[in-house]
Amino acid sequence: MAVPDFMGIALAEAKAAAEAGEVPVGCVIARDGELLAQAGNRTLRDRDPTAHAEVLALRSAAAKLGSERLTGCDLYVTLEPCTMCAAAISFARIRRLYFGAGDPKGGAVESGVRFFNAPTCHHKPEVYGGIGEADASAILKEFFATRR
Repeated sequence: MAVPDFMGIALAEAKAAAEAGEVPVGCVIARDGELLAQAGNRTLRDRDPTAHAEVLALRSAAAKLGSERLTGCDLYVTLEPCTMCAAAISFARIRRLYFGAGDPKGGAVESGVRFFNAPTCHHKPEVYGGIGEADASAILKEFFATRR
């Protein structure tokens, strides 16, 4: 049985978000090879500043599992998470975080505040950056080029 391409699904969510006029970020949560949740940014559509792809996927996965703890789950996202999303990932007890493009301006994992390295961070997932980075970066660059 083939392993699902979770980052590929996240990239498709990012493309769908871009088509909707949202900043193109997509996210997938999986456990034991099973897709639990997927989402793209919806801050404009929902008129909700917290409707980042990661937060939406975390909410969906938690509802599906009936628990606020997503132990054993892995999160795939096309852009390095911001501080809000990094905190949500920590609170959810995500096992592994895979992200595509780094975000030197708004990221909080390998950039900025480096949330998971803070002494007040209660849970640090394993972090793997640069997964699908070229595709994720291309989607973002194309999106922002059309708005300049």
